[in-house]
Amino acid sequence: MRRRQVWAGRLGLSDRVAVIVILVLLALGIATSNARGEAAAMRVVSLGGSVTEIVFALGEEHRLVARDTTSSFPEAATALPDVGYIRALSPEGVLSAKPDLIISEQGAGPPDTLDLLRSAQIPFIEMPQARTADQIAEKITAVGAALGVPDKAATLAARVSADLQATAEDIAASGQPRPRVIFLLSTQGGQLMASGTDTSADAIISLAGGENAISTFDGYKSVTAEAIASAAPDVILMMDRAGEHASSDAELFDMPALRTTPAAQAQAVVRMNGLLLLGFGPRTAEAVRALHNALYAAG
Repeated sequence: MRRRQVWAGRLGLSDRVAVIVILVLLALGIATSNARGEAAAMRVVSLGGSVTEIVFALGEEHRLVARDTTSSFPEAATALPDVGYIRALSPEGVLSAKPDLIISEQGAGPPDTLDLLRSAQIPFIEMPQARTADQIAEKITAVGAALGVPDKAATLAARVSADLQATAEDIAASGQPRPRVIFLLSTQGGQLMASGTDTSADAIISLAGGENAISTFDGYKSVTAEAIASAAPDVILMMDRAGEHASSDAELFDMPALRTTPAAQAQAVVRMNGLLLLGFGPRTAEAVRALHNALYAAG
């Protein structure tokens, strides 16, 4: 069966990127004069790993004065002061960096902190969520607009879009069967939390040529042994991390809920850096290629 091309569309790549630039600028209400005004911001706090990656990819990292805990790439970003986890920020931590601009991924919080930051009259710009090639281009364009460097952003968006297009075409042409993949967000205490549909994990699995084995719910939820047995995953996908949410391969495959699955029988588990895997930033084509190769090697 011929696979539908992921990035196919009626417009050419350059046309689509141009349209994205215009739409994002209109949607954010950032006119040319405002973009020039934001360009004066030289004390920028970046909240969210993909946003920080984009700032670096645009060559504007010299304007960053702080970042959040998820901003771990490139390595140079980790030298910046850490204002805390993006969903558990304190206003004191962010304001201590004395920012004149805050750029954030969606999902920053808690709401009280965001209210206090906005009441401080510091420009706070939230980037659109991204799970597709066009949405990644939109996010890059939005960051560039916020920083007042739209030309740089257009160039980066076009390059990233072209890389994603080429990757999608290569995967579609491979003709390989789609492995059933379960993404486990946590295995803490033997309780498995998995990705359903409408998540970043669901999106990256599809882009890499896999099929999400869990399609009975949206978001991330705890799953029963019966649900996992019914899903019959060929491969287990996890973030490569330590701590209470992680498990060794031996611990993972010995869990009663997983023990009888095809993935456990084949000892098929793939672990990837969380920001690379789920960030949907400039490195997404790299993530898709790496996951595609890992899924077929594991299965």
